[in-house]
Amino acid sequence: MTETNAFGSYEISTDPARLDRERLHMWLSTDTYWARGRSRGKQDRAVDGSLNFAAYDTRSGDMAAYARVVTDLATFAWLCDVYVDPAARGAGLGTALVAAVRDHLAPHGLSRVMLATADAHGLYEKFGFRRIDDADRLMVLDFG
Repeated sequence: MTETNAFGSYEISTDPARLDRERLHMWLSTDTYWARGRSRGKQDRAVDGSLNFAAYDTRSGDMAAYARVVTDLATFAWLCDVYVDPAARGAGLGTALVAAVRDHLAPHGLSRVMLATADAHGLYEKFGFRRIDDADRLMVLDFG
């Protein structure tokens, strides 16, 4: 099932067939600190195994923002790869995209949605995300 909603002159959709995978790969592999150098093949596998949200300019049809959620839609989700094209920044599109993700996940009764950010804490705090009080419980297995 895909979902679509509107924000100003943008349409936010979960339809993976609409994704501009070339643009997405260019954004993430060249303009982010977390995915710099990510191969196109790895990016495509990530997209294929995830719930994807993208915002499209309703006039041009161009993809203007993206967010990816890794989830079982039952207990847990990981929000990642949130990106807004530089030309579309400053108009609240990132906020609208995160709101669409939250609204899509809320009815599923997840126990936890997590994310990692180096610089956007204020954005995510608007939606109830908080720093982890008991971070000593978390562990990571790092392959790279």
